[in-house]
Amino acid sequence: MTAFLCVILLVSVFMNVMQYKAKKERNSNLRYICGKLYGIVSDRTNERLLLVTAEQELRELLIGVNRLLAYIHEINSDSARTKLSMRRMLSNVSHDLKTPLSIVLGYIETIRYNRDLSSEERDVLLSKAQLKTVEVSGLINQFFDLAKLESGDWLIDRRRLHLNEVCRKSMLGFYDIFEGKGIEVSIEIPEAPIFIYADEEALRRILDNLLSNAIRYGYEGGIVGLTLHHDDSYAYIDVWDKGKGIRETDRDRIFERLYTLEDSRNSSTEGSGLGLTITKKLTEQLEGFIDVNSSPYERTVFALRFAKLK
Repeated sequence: MTAFLCVILLVSVFMNVMQYKAKKERNSNLRYICGKLYGIVSDRTNERLLLVTAEQELRELLIGVNRLLAYIHEINSDSARTKLSMRRMLSNVSHDLKTPLSIVLGYIETIRYNRDLSSEERDVLLSKAQLKTVEVSGLINQFFDLAKLESGDWLIDRRRLHLNEVCRKSMLGFYDIFEGKGIEVSIEIPEAPIFIYADEEALRRILDNLLSNAIRYGYEGGIVGLTLHHDDSYAYIDVWDKGKGIRETDRDRIFERLYTLEDSRNSSTEGSGLGLTITKKLTEQLEGFIDVNSSPYERTVFALRFAKLK
C-alpha cells in the first residue's frame, strides 16, 4: 500500500513538474509573440511571426496573427499608393489647370493693353482664349466624373443596346477629326446585329475616350481602327492604332488614376491622365473587361469585352 502511495506521489510530482515547465514555456512563447508583434507594428515591417511549438493552440494563434499582419501590410501598402497618387494628382491638377489659364490670361492681357491690334487679330486671340477655356472646362469635368465614379454617384441605366449602331455613331462622331488630321480610318463592324446589356451614355464615353486616346497618341501611325466581333458568349470591341505604342513597363499601370510618366501613352501636355482611368472604371461598372496590348508602330489595341445578349 505504501509503495502504491509512493507511485501516486511520484506521478503527481512528475505531472506538476511537467505542467510547470509547459506553463513556463507557454508564458515564454507568449512574451516572445507580444514583443515581436510590438516591434513589427512599431517599425512597420513586413515580418511574420516564426515560432516552433508543439502546442496546437499556439500554432493556430500564430497562423491567425500572421494572416492579420499580412492584411495590415496590404492595407498599409494601399494607403501608401493612395497617398502617392493623391500627391501626383495635386501636382498634375495644378499643372494642367495653371498652364492653360496662364495662356488665357496672356491672350486677355494682349487684347486689353495692345491698342495696335486689328479687329481680325483680336478675333483670333479671342478664339484661342475660348479654346483654352473649353480645355480647362473639360478637364474640370473629368475630375468631377472621376469623383462621381469613385463615390458611386454615377448612375448607370443599363438596357438592351444595339452594339453595332453605338460603334458606328462613335466613329462617325470623330470623322471631321480623322479627316482634318489626315488619319486613315479602318472600321470592321459586322452586318448581323450584336446586342449587349449596358448604359449607352457610359459606353459612348468609353469609346470616345479610347478613340481620342488613339488619335492623340497614335496619329504617327497614320491609321486608327475599330473592330467589332463576337463569339457565343461575348462581344468584343478593339480600338487600335499603329502609333508609338506603350512600353511594357507602363502597361500594368496605364489605367491608374493620373499615371503620367513622361514617356507613357497616358502622359502629355495635351492629356490629363484621367481618360483611361475613367474608361476602365466605366467598363467595370458595365461588368465588362478592358485590356491593352502594344507593339510600337505595328499595332496598339485597347480591347473591350462585354457579355453578349442571346
